[in-house]
Amino acid sequence: MTQIINSLADISADYDVLFCDLWGCLHNGVAAYPAAVAALQGFRARGGRVVLLTNAPRPWKYVEAQLDRMNVPRDAWDLIVSSGDAAQDAMFAGAVGHKVWAIAMEKDEGFFADIPPEWQGAEPIRRVPLDEAEGIVCTGLFDDTTETPEDYHARLMIAKQRGLKLLCANPDVIVDLGETRLYCAGALAEYYEQMGGTSLYFGKPHPPIYDLARRKLGLEADARILAVGDGIATDILGAAGEGIDAIFITGGLAFDQFGVDVENPEHPLLLDWLNQRGAGPRYSMGRLR
Repeated sequence: MTQIINSLADISADYDVLFCDLWGCLHNGVAAYPAAVAALQGFRARGGRVVLLTNAPRPWKYVEAQLDRMNVPRDAWDLIVSSGDAAQDAMFAGAVGHKVWAIAMEKDEGFFADIPPEWQGAEPIRRVPLDEAEGIVCTGLFDDTTETPEDYHARLMIAKQRGLKLLCANPDVIVDLGETRLYCAGALAEYYEQMGGTSLYFGKPHPPIYDLARRKLGLEADARILAVGDGIATDILGAAGEGIDAIFITGGLAFDQFGVDVENPEHPLLLDWLNQRGAGPRYSMGRLR
């Protein structure tokens, strides 16, 4: 049974490291949440380390630049690890071949153009039309403000018939940009699987992004890790798979499910909702604070 807590400080002494989601926890895609920033600063001030673990399909430095634009202070975190980092590593390793059909927005150019030091000199990735591709790399829809996965049905059917695998750089299905709900790469990957295609994932809830975070932070096997996230199928499922405790942020993607006060979820509604999804995060709270 999940325990509703009032603040991160209530339990922070029990943990050494925080794996904190971004969208829906630290910001809403437009502006940072001041209380969440203060909570992360407080965790670090008490000696903890904060990894911003995000399913953003871009390498970490582009996430950092976005946080700078939102005026998130650098003392709120130690390290950023993105789904883009883990998926990029797989792409350059040739997980779906080296000639790829890229489904991506202009803002994700860095995923293809910025070659990590460990892959300098390796066989390059070439973006080609679908009929020449060995595989698909998806960082997001071409236009996530107007398109849905169904808009790609004909092209994905061709890809499936050719046996192409789809590398998904962001397993998230939806995000909220302010008040607007958008489809992510995970929605397209899921749709492709429903059609009978094969999708490969590297962000939450899948192990590669957690392995990368531990490796970059140099964590010992006995490190006490706490995950924070609003995605029940990504953040909370991923934490369960890694055997780590989690705080479910109820005021994120599922903000309208737990009563009228986003900051204070109603316990009976929350328990029923979690039970229906087979989820059991150790803690829950309305907004990160």
